Amino acid sequence: MKTQKSIPTTKVERSAKFVKTGIQIGGNYIKHYSKKLFNPELDREQLNEDNATDIYKSLSELKGSALKIAQMLSMDKNILPKSYVDKFTQSQYNAPPLSGPLIVRTFTKNFGKTPEQIFDTFNLSSSNAASIGQVHQAGLHGKKLAVKIQYPGVGDSISSDLKLVKPFAFRLLGMSERELNVYIKEVEERLLEETDYELEVRRSIQFSEACKDLDHVVFPNYYPELSGKRIITMDWIEGLHLKEFLQTNPAQELRNKIGQALWDFYNFQQHKLKAVHADPHPGNFMITPEENLGVIDFGCIKEMPDDFYYPFFALISTDVINDKNKTIDAFRKLEMIHSDDTPEQVEFYYKSYREMISLFAKPYTSSTFDFSKPDFFEQLYSYGEKISKMPEFKQARGVKHFIYVNRTNFGLYTMLHELKATVKTDTFKPHLESRPSFKA
Repeated sequence: MKTQKSIPTTKVERSAKFVKTGIQIGGNYIKHYSKKLFNPELDREQLNEDNATDIYKSLSELKGSALKIAQMLSMDKNILPKSYVDKFTQSQYNAPPLSGPLIVRTFTKNFGKTPEQIFDTFNLSSSNAASIGQVHQAGLHGKKLAVKIQYPGVGDSISSDLKLVKPFAFRLLGMSERELNVYIKEVEERLLEETDYELEVRRSIQFSEACKDLDHVVFPNYYPELSGKRIITMDWIEGLHLKEFLQTNPAQELRNKIGQALWDFYNFQQHKLKAVHADPHPGNFMITPEENLGVIDFGCIKEMPDDFYYPFFALISTDVINDKNKTIDAFRKLEMIHSDDTPEQVEFYYKSYREMISLFAKPYTSSTFDFSKPDFFEQLYSYGEKISKMPEFKQARGVKHFIYVNRTNFGLYTMLHELKATVKTDTFKPHLESRPSFKA
């Protein structure tokens, strides 16, 4: 893959990149509608393909929060045309890497030394390049290490990038401006945390220790003395990403084993810690030669406050959903039904959200669940697509915590579906009595 020798870091440079991309997209629309004059039956497939290519190329060169948005959207498969999903999915595994000289400059700026002065060996070619940083293999005292290096300017450009990406998101997501502002604000808070590598090292150590007794889940050791604000050093975990693993045509027993490890990893955190690894894209996991699930990134953590956790999981894991008054009360606490809604609106949103949550909660309603069944996902995505087109859902609904909690659980469901795994879903159940939360 061709390397990238520089990243636009100033507001002017990054803004100019967005403007140029906007002009390219405008040209794509002109080309599309010119062709449509001669062929009225022409669909939007080529237009979507051209726009997705131009937007992804621009975001991948900008890196950082701009590319992270693409990564997040690629996981929300029911809100984007397939062309965008296919193109943006690349950001989960293989964004264009930075060149060797730029990596050395970044390293020297942070440590005052080159990689070769710190490690016995250091491979200048990256092993994995994603949205916030890229990973290099290194060696020290006989240990194989992974060194994650943050792209220059990423942490300083989050707020301005999100303002620039907002018009693209507005068009792609079809949200109201108020709802989009809530979305962007929550994303900004998480991204500010993701670019704080010192915080990530502390959280990685905390969560690895908290989850160490889970079956078939393994974590690297982290080295704070070889890490900093923009660099993280950890053990190298051998293995395959999910996509590569599935290409080996693994046996169903192994698929179930890895699926169970994923389910337990996420639900242990949600229900024991009330804080969860909220970046469930496959690039953050490895399947090791020992048939374990390796977790290699704790950059994005979502803490769930009690006033969200209790009403939300009471709806999913108890018979509350079968009691209309209790359900409406929970919806009010979660701001899915507003205090100024008319009786007709209350009834409409009660029925709509009850159907949605009943679908989402299906894996929790039995002791095992087969995620290979396509009908479950077809129902989920078709319902999501249906309500996305309804005017009643153009206004902001639900507390901000839904953004990452929904993303986490749907991301988990999607990975389990790709594995075609059957898992025991009663291993870690919601705790609805008061208990202290895990503070990351």
